[in-house]
Amino acid sequence: MRHLRLSVLLVLLLTLVALVPSGSGPASAAPAYTVTTLHFKVVVGPDDDQVCDVVGDVYVPTRATRTNRVPAILTTNGFGGSKDDQVGIGQAFASRGYVVLSYSGLGFGGSSCKITLDDPDWDGKAGRQLVSYLGGAGGIAYLDAAYTQPAPRLGVVVHDRVDHRGIARKIDPRVGTLGGSYGGGFQFATAAMDARVDTLVPLITWNDLSYSLAPNGTDQTRGVSTAHSGSAKLWWGVGLSAVGLTSDLQNGQVPPDLLTCPNFADFVCPALVAGGATGYLQAGDVASLRHASVASYLPRIKVPVLLAQGENDTLFNLNEAIATYQALQRQGTDVKMIWHSWGHSGPAAPGEIDLADLDPKAHYETGRIVRWMDHYLKDSDVGTGPEFAYFRDWVSYDGNAAPAYATASSFPVGSDRVYRLSGSGDLVTGTTTRAGSQSFLTTAAGLPTGINTLDVLGGYLGSQPVNEVTDLPGTYASWQTPALTAPVSVVGTPVARLKVSAPSAAVTQAIGEAGMLVVYVKVADVGPDGKARLIRGLEAPVRIPDVTKPFTVRLPAIVHRFEPGHRIRLIVAGGSINYRGGLEPTPVTIASGPGQTLTLPVVR
Repeated sequence: MRHLRLSVLLVLLLTLVALVPSGSGPASAAPAYTVTTLHFKVVVGPDDDQVCDVVGDVYVPTRATRTNRVPAILTTNGFGGSKDDQVGIGQAFASRGYVVLSYSGLGFGGSSCKITLDDPDWDGKAGRQLVSYLGGAGGIAYLDAAYTQPAPRLGVVVHDRVDHRGIARKIDPRVGTLGGSYGGGFQFATAAMDARVDTLVPLITWNDLSYSLAPNGTDQTRGVSTAHSGSAKLWWGVGLSAVGLTSDLQNGQVPPDLLTCPNFADFVCPALVAGGATGYLQAGDVASLRHASVASYLPRIKVPVLLAQGENDTLFNLNEAIATYQALQRQGTDVKMIWHSWGHSGPAAPGEIDLADLDPKAHYETGRIVRWMDHYLKDSDVGTGPEFAYFRDWVSYDGNAAPAYATASSFPVGSDRVYRLSGSGDLVTGTTTRAGSQSFLTTAAGLPTGINTLDVLGGYLGSQPVNEVTDLPGTYASWQTPALTAPVSVVGTPVARLKVSAPSAAVTQAIGEAGMLVVYVKVADVGPDGKARLIRGLEAPVRIPDVTKPFTVRLPAIVHRFEPGHRIRLIVAGGSINYRGGLEPTPVTIASGPGQTLTLPVVR
């Protein structure tokens, strides 16, 4: 994490980061493991013709022997990090009786080759060869980067009789994967390439990178994937590009290359630049991003998955986890889901997670992960926990965060509560609505309609320090409920069904994304002071394919309690500081009526 923060200071922008918290475990007289740094010669690429050097640390429990074999865990860093970020994980799980291989992902932390966004053809194939090393294969690990000193074969990891396709393999180690953000994406890529992987625990990672970087709240074809690109994230995209500019320095390459983004797959930085300029991703770039996304190869994931996602995350929001969870569930893959408080946009709550201190009694999520690994890798009969669990920030507790987590035997939870747009600004629960409408103008050149906190800053400033909605008059429409007389607890994806009138967009939309109307739909909590606060900094960009027809908006999922005396406000704005909007100013009118609705999933 320290190295990533230094690079951020150099460019004055933040980048993608794995916010897997760590801490210090209790001191011991002597380590219960040994640690060896190795270089791994892996062959990757679509044509298997690219040699990459991967640097990694191998943690081996001292009690592990050829006659007393133990399972293994494979882990790697978040974006911009290295194997050193995973020291706590390596030490803690090795002390618990696991062999751990923590490595720097391709293009990071001393490992060679380009950053390919966890593409299966690159990172997945690299992971497959690291799995082989864990199983005792030779010709992969070396004591030096020149590959002149072969490392001793590893012969202490327990083997399985058959892989998860039922095929008997000579080398089939019992291995699970663990990591967050970029260190979550590699798990799907590796499992897609290697049926020997036994279980995955991906934290705060993506389903479809084209949605992550340019989300569209409507026009879904499957999960979060959409037929048309949405609205490009400005500051997350700039932060990602900034890592490309400084990646040589991060990997100790001095002097650095003179090329812009020398350490990325060739398409990445041009795609981000084009998205920032036009407001949307080009079709070829969408295809490349999806190729590096589990959404495209999810049928190949057959092993149990403990999927954990952050409620406080403007990079990979909860909808991405929902898409992965539901797709895995439909195909019969064993999957459970946790929504924790922390993510790329904010820290963990006390007693949630510490993967350097595997005390299940101290941290709720830590306990879930430990029991999951023990169950699937050690054949322990411990339970793996509820099907779905979510953190509630309105619940007080001391110590372990378990009391703040609600659980359910299925997902989704709660029941739909429908609010209708009425009159000139009311949001009502009845079936009767009054006539009325609101009009506004979207901004020119994709400019914002107000000044809020840059979403990329959340993880470094402690959540969203300024989340008050500040859209300028004439740039948005809004509807709100009367003051609530009882709390309304929302858990899940708000859904808006809308119809707009935008005559100029009805003409220009025929040319494709460039001519489509772009608006930003969000739900805000209006306090007794009259100030509207955006929930977790989340909003749904919407690039409407046909403004002559009604459309459905799936907003980012939330876990939020609207307190008595507060109001629920639905806002449709013409711009956002965190996204590149439509380039042409467009007049928009939204009329109230029974078909204009906001549906919230409400729990008791």
